[in-house]
Amino acid sequence: MTQPASSRAEYPSFLQSFLRSEALGGYVLMLAAVIALAVANSPAAPYYFGALETKLGFQAGPVVLKESVLHWINDGLMAVFFLLVGLEIKREVLDGQLRGAGRIVLPGIAALGGMAVPALIYVLVNAGSPATLRGWAIPAATDIAFALGILALLGSRVPTSLKIFLTALAILDDLGAIVIIALFYTSTLNTFALGMAGALLACLFCLNRAGVLRLAPYLLIGAVLWYFVLKSGVHATLAGVALALAIPLRPQNQGHPAVHSPLHALEHALHKPVALLIVPVFGFANAGVSFAGLGLATLAQPVPLGVALGLFLGKQLGVFGFAWLAIKSGIASLPRHASFTQLYGVALLCGIGFTMSLFIGALAFTDPAAVDATKIGVLTGSLASAVAGFALLRGCGARTGRGETP
Repeated sequence: MTQPASSRAEYPSFLQSFLRSEALGGYVLMLAAVIALAVANSPAAPYYFGALETKLGFQAGPVVLKESVLHWINDGLMAVFFLLVGLEIKREVLDGQLRGAGRIVLPGIAALGGMAVPALIYVLVNAGSPATLRGWAIPAATDIAFALGILALLGSRVPTSLKIFLTALAILDDLGAIVIIALFYTSTLNTFALGMAGALLACLFCLNRAGVLRLAPYLLIGAVLWYFVLKSGVHATLAGVALALAIPLRPQNQGHPAVHSPLHALEHALHKPVALLIVPVFGFANAGVSFAGLGLATLAQPVPLGVALGLFLGKQLGVFGFAWLAIKSGIASLPRHASFTQLYGVALLCGIGFTMSLFIGALAFTDPAAVDATKIGVLTGSLASAVAGFALLRGCGARTGRGETP
């Protein structure tokens, strides 16, 4: 007789699935980025950039949607990515690794430092260029797919506690990025569309409070919500986060079968398509930059230099510095079986800011030259962080049992 999938052992936790498939997603994303760079610097470059600028859309009565392919990817497909991010944040806070104040202290403090210091470095580098200060948030994000992909290559050299720490930090990092996008990268508001979005969001939460567990009503209303958020002036991807917060969660520790928890079901249904399709498509569409005529002088310009230094120096200083202070002051403990050297190596990997950094860069700048400069800075800073973090952690060897017990 089949046993009900009601325990954590029978129904893999999101964190377990995340650590397994997200690493694979990181490899696919790396491949997509390499292909994009190769195509953008080949004879096929005009076709690549021309295809991204091709207008696609439809009109159905008063509803008119006609945007470039790049716009559909960044505002449409990435809304699904943000839906998954929202689901992951809600689940981990209510029923996962971020449940309880004790578990959130160290990654929370490290995430705060990992956002503040890179932003400060970017601002200092661009202080003499007011037109580029709008990109201050670009180096503040960590790409969990890339970072976990590197950790997966290292295997047992990195204790599981540090993988959990990095995952929790990235979740909080994503939450910070969502808040930044909502507050600082919102254009002129359309009050009617914003009002309609608010009404639809209220409907979603009414469904939640009424105990509706079928996903179909949430997703149908969520699709309409996305349209009105797109038209409101607030970035459309935030509709995905809003929808995620309304999806019901039935915690596994309350004895409910996981199949009856819409959040669990939707999260696991979306995880592989997002990791293996949506994020790589975004990477392929946004990583392509032509290196023709570029040299060291280009990297020394305020935007790429600020982004590269923010990711490479700012992330390691912010994440490790704030975490070290929290541990030494007794506020938090070093992750189990981990050394400070390994913690520093993970802080280096936090400088891989590919997906979210490119996304924020596309919001910050409309000038193609500034967007390309952002890509150069993101690629340089992320590559330097990946190489340095991998080399340090590989040199550490397996440190199991040498860290302090939290």
